[in-house]
Amino acid sequence: MAGWLLGGWAAAPGSWAQAQAQPHAPMVRLPQGDLVAADIGAILHRGELVVAMAATDTPPFFHMKNNRLVGSDVRMAQQLAGELGVTLRIDRSPRSFNEVVEFVARGGADLGISKLSHTLARALSVHFSDPYLRLNHALLLHRVEFAALLRERTLSQVIRNFEGSLAVIANSSFADFAPRHFPRARIVTYSSWEAVIDAVRRGQVMGAYRDEFEVRRILQDDPGLVLTLRTVILKDLTDALAVAVGVRNATLLAFVNKFVGLRAEKLTVDSVLKELR
Repeated sequence: MAGWLLGGWAAAPGSWAQAQAQPHAPMVRLPQGDLVAADIGAILHRGELVVAMAATDTPPFFHMKNNRLVGSDVRMAQQLAGELGVTLRIDRSPRSFNEVVEFVARGGADLGISKLSHTLARALSVHFSDPYLRLNHALLLHRVEFAALLRERTLSQVIRNFEGSLAVIANSSFADFAPRHFPRARIVTYSSWEAVIDAVRRGQVMGAYRDEFEVRRILQDDPGLVLTLRTVILKDLTDALAVAVGVRNATLLAFVNKFVGLRAEKLTVDSVLKELR
């Protein structure tokens, strides 16, 4: 017999099934005769693209609305599944952004699409696609506390040698970025962004550090905070949001990169902020 049945179709020599038994086999033949890379073949055989997203809603990237998961990251996942001709399953069991990366690294999902920052630490365990959105880094500063630090110096001098207390979310990408870009600052970690903002508002720390979208969003949601807080956009520091791909899935990574380059919807910080209105 030339082949054997697997999940309802005959698997011939050089098939997806044999590729799993021989992990170094780079190509597989689909039942209809198409020759594809083994990592793509696994998804096509399954008939499902599995995408990991964090459990905590992060609008407008991914969040529940009227009992449906919606947002720009959700649209991207749907479009990728459509390009592959398979259904989409979104797994939200990871509790944090770092857990999304770990989940993909362990093979729990094909892709991680979850407002993920491409950091050196995360690049140790997964590949990242080309960025689909670039955000400047930003500071949200307590006006009175920062004015005392500023004195007669220029803003640039103070920011580049920042010596105040700086709050970040624990185990986040900006917890990694902070000591690298602000080595003289006293870094304070909090469990959530809401706790970070509350600490700055109360003057418990001088500033918060995150991407410009989240910083601008705070003042868009509550314009009255401008009386207490000020923003500084760091245009020479960029946070690249990208798709996480397992390290063994080189062709899937190339496919996602091509998709990002061809995608008609080009995100900007203004376009994602507009989705919140």
